[in-house]
Amino acid sequence: MKKKPFVSLEQVQEMTKKYPTPFHLYDEKGIRENVRKLKKAFSWNNGYREYFAVKATPNPYLMQILKEEGVGADCSSYTELLLSDKIGLGGDNIMFSSNVTPAKDFELASKLGAIINFDDITHIDFYENIAPFAKTMSCRYNPGGDFTLHNQIMDTPKDAKYGLTKLQMAEAFIKLKEKGVEHFGIHSFLASNTVTDDYYPQLAKILFQLAVELKKETGVHVAFINLSGGVGIPYKPDQRGNDILAIGEGVRKVFEEILVPAGMGDVSIYTELGRFVMGPYGCLVTKAIHEKHIYKEYIGLDACAANLMRPAMYGSYHHITVLGKEDKPCDHIYDVTGGLCENNDKFAIDRCLPMIDRGDYLVIHDTGAHGFSMGYNYNGKLRSAELLLKEDGSTKLIRRAETPEDYFATLDFSEFENNNVK
Repeated sequence: MKKKPFVSLEQVQEMTKKYPTPFHLYDEKGIRENVRKLKKAFSWNNGYREYFAVKATPNPYLMQILKEEGVGADCSSYTELLLSDKIGLGGDNIMFSSNVTPAKDFELASKLGAIINFDDITHIDFYENIAPFAKTMSCRYNPGGDFTLHNQIMDTPKDAKYGLTKLQMAEAFIKLKEKGVEHFGIHSFLASNTVTDDYYPQLAKILFQLAVELKKETGVHVAFINLSGGVGIPYKPDQRGNDILAIGEGVRKVFEEILVPAGMGDVSIYTELGRFVMGPYGCLVTKAIHEKHIYKEYIGLDACAANLMRPAMYGSYHHITVLGKEDKPCDHIYDVTGGLCENNDKFAIDRCLPMIDRGDYLVIHDTGAHGFSMGYNYNGKLRSAELLLKEDGSTKLIRRAETPEDYFATLDFSEFENNNVK
């Protein structure tokens, strides 16, 4: 399968007349269509709700698009709560799932009326000294061991810092019930970026069985089960993408098999699909500014790992398209690099691409989630702009590029004013 960018060379050339590269670009049309498909996949569940993982792409313009499509916010920090509040989200439109949580974060989450999802049983007593318990609260479950799918280890929950054990879940529910909580949620995240239609149904089976057991043991009303994230995207051209309609149907079947016979057919299903919702509908647009010929062939870009950390941090694959050369043969082998003083600052290693000339524009695919948001300022690099390609084909600046003034804004230079050499 060939990966095609959602933007053309002509469009980028027009954009760069006003906004220099590098910049992250998002596709409004693709985002909206994808969310509608996701909602269709779970339309069988009356209480279904998607809570977009703000950490994936924390931009209010994109969150507003999702809000218009009926999507809430999954927040994990004070600033993400503030961001959600800024666009008018509050109450049960916010899911607050945090860990090692500061008191002020819990306080703000309570003030906004967010559904609080406790990551640890000790947080219940900690929270009691901060804010009143709400009628609806949740706990995050960690089953321990290895999570396997088709005899393949997908992840290792026993090594994860998140969640409560099964025994702790029952203890936590009883404690919360005593404190006046009436409706309970169960949340869990067992594997990241899975590209299989079976992950969510298998996770749902684990959580649905847990819900039935907890209801019997504690007598509480389980109001919702949050399958969280983990449904991934095909970063590589030869990968098959997830079929969200098949995934939704798989969860429905398990729901009918486990929850309905237990008299729990009123349970709402929630998801927190940051990567699936936004990932394919963002890209990093960058320009080739240097070439180097030593023991290998290098192409140097005006973007670097400060703009997209995933390849440097995880060795992740992101597909690259050289705009205007989509149909040219990929007969050159390059390391595609940025300008950080780190040898892992490489977007691609030994990648077969068309011949790249200085001045060519490159699209680095699938940066719509965990792209800009993981940026940083090492080497004094400045974060890039974010642009939105609107449904009508126009372009909107949704975050300006940082300036040196932004970089120095937290420093006080008054002590050094007399040190300037004239």
